[in-house]
Amino acid sequence: MSNSKVASNSGFDPLYWKKIVVVLCLGWAVIWIYRTILTPIFPEIQATIGAHSNAEMGLIASFYFFAYTGMQIPSGILVDKFGKKVVLIPGFCLFIIATLLIGNATSLTMVYAGSLLAGMGCGSYYGSAYSLSSENIPLERRGLATAIINSGSALGMAIGLIASSLLVKSVGMDWQLTIFMITALLVIMTLVFAVVIKGGSYSSHLASQPTSTTAAAAPEETNESSGLFSMRMISAYVMYFATCYGYYMIVTWLPSFLQQERGFEGVAIGFSSALVAFASVPGALFFSRMSDRFRNKKVQLIIFLELCAAVMLVCTVISPDSTTLLISLILYGLLGKLAVDPIMISFVADNAPKKGYGTSFGVFNFFGMSSSVIAPFLTGVISDNTGSKVMGFYISAGILVVGTLIFFIVNVLMKQKSKRQTAAQA
Repeated sequence: MSNSKVASNSGFDPLYWKKIVVVLCLGWAVIWIYRTILTPIFPEIQATIGAHSNAEMGLIASFYFFAYTGMQIPSGILVDKFGKKVVLIPGFCLFIIATLLIGNATSLTMVYAGSLLAGMGCGSYYGSAYSLSSENIPLERRGLATAIINSGSALGMAIGLIASSLLVKSVGMDWQLTIFMITALLVIMTLVFAVVIKGGSYSSHLASQPTSTTAAAAPEETNESSGLFSMRMISAYVMYFATCYGYYMIVTWLPSFLQQERGFEGVAIGFSSALVAFASVPGALFFSRMSDRFRNKKVQLIIFLELCAAVMLVCTVISPDSTTLLISLILYGLLGKLAVDPIMISFVADNAPKKGYGTSFGVFNFFGMSSSVIAPFLTGVISDNTGSKVMGFYISAGILVVGTLIFFIVNVLMKQKSKRQTAAQA
């Protein structure tokens, strides 16, 4: 009751923003079911389209992420200009067409084409989702609400990995049928978006309210570092690139690594790979709650989580036995990308220009997802040349450490410098 009153008094519709959280969570779940359902069943796909190298199969993910990444900035601009609903629904309609093309594919070229279209369709989602959430969720609930939204990614990742391994490898279902099941889910989600999401921007409603209302909604508006290409935002772009590189290398190649280099078989591949997703949910909820309670400690929390994630990436490949490997994967999920995402998104929302959330999140995700274009293909090339994907894990950890160092220098050392200058002037 009191929470609803607080939200209402600060200009936010408590019922609407809670609906938004649920709907966006489900949207991520469907997207991630698609993203992860193909990788465990590459052998079954090749039985239909012909045998291909690891690098060529890795390009399936790279084509998707290339289109997805390329759409981030354009879709963000379109969101700010025309609204979330106008961009989101046509994007999901294109996604539906893409899954139908992949499900009927008879060659790798057709799979590439479908992946490209799927990436373009999904590219409408990020800017729409997080500009929608940033405008409608109260500041004091933003971190936790974003974690709940992001938990859809973990849910979808787990369902995709387990379903493909269970239904295709163990039950013997045709892999095409699993793709058509995703098509049905996408149709349902598109209808849900049409019904639940309001056509206009709720921020425009807030702008018409008295000054005290908008101030309550965004008390950090006066942050001196706000700006699309301020030093803080640039550091966030670099950090997200490093974060996404390791994560999408894991998403694409972990099932293959477990099967080919660690001897995992059948459903064990999907369940073991899904440990990252399962562990990420409590991690994201806990650390996002911490960031809401200690909003001035976001930078330190991000740095801690990123360094822990880098250590877990290394531990995954140096683990002497399966038990240690699985523990490393659980800890990576608990402390890795999905745990740090809500804090990073909240950090961007605090520092981005408040009149251009769609563009800001589009640019932020563009830099992050650029790594997802590189990581699957590069790791596939490394595997083809060395016979192992171990070096791919080491490269991911190294990039994450370098990105964290840059983020630390910009946000911590510059803040200390600013304090010293302020003290000197006083």
